[in-house]
Amino acid sequence: MEGTDPVNKKLAATLSGGAVLVLALTGCSDDSGKTDDWAKQVCDDLQPQLKKIDQANTSIAEASKGGKPQEEVKKADAAGFQKVSDAYKAMAQSVKKAGAPPVDAGEKLQQDAVKELNRISREYQELKTTAEEIPTGDKFGEGLDSLAAKLKALGQSGDKALQQLQKGEVGKAMAKQDSCKKTGVTNGGS
Repeated sequence: MEGTDPVNKKLAATLSGGAVLVLALTGCSDDSGKTDDWAKQVCDDLQPQLKKIDQANTSIAEASKGGKPQEEVKKADAAGFQKVSDAYKAMAQSVKKAGAPPVDAGEKLQQDAVKELNRISREYQELKTTAEEIPTGDKFGEGLDSLAAKLKALGQSGDKALQQLQKGEVGKAMAKQDSCKKTGVTNGGS
């Protein structure tokens, strides 16, 4: 069990990256009217979900401390992935509910964001199932390694898709919203 702690910490760090990718919605700032209203609605709706993702990160990190039993680690990881899946699904619903942003190709931007957020939700649901199925015993570390690799790939694909929201007027409007700024996350050099 001793060797599984670093792997589970890797899981928690990678999961944190998923929340950071959603926080990439906080691009730069600009002046615009209707776009600001749209951005405020979306940012206000996203904030509680980002907190849920943060709480899931914390529960996964806490499960990896102190050489806890493998079954306990599995349950914490699975529960954390379920929370993240639910949060991404709720984010997709928020973006859908907000309607298309009032910018050129706003409908496509909205549809793409909803599609990607739902895809990420499904991927985290699959990670939950994978976590539940990790064998305990000698193969536990290998199972966590596999889970961490899947999580890393998910974070990278999600980064590319959601970066589209931070471009142009929508990203600028979102950057001005307090609910998109209250993250406590620094963006490395952006």
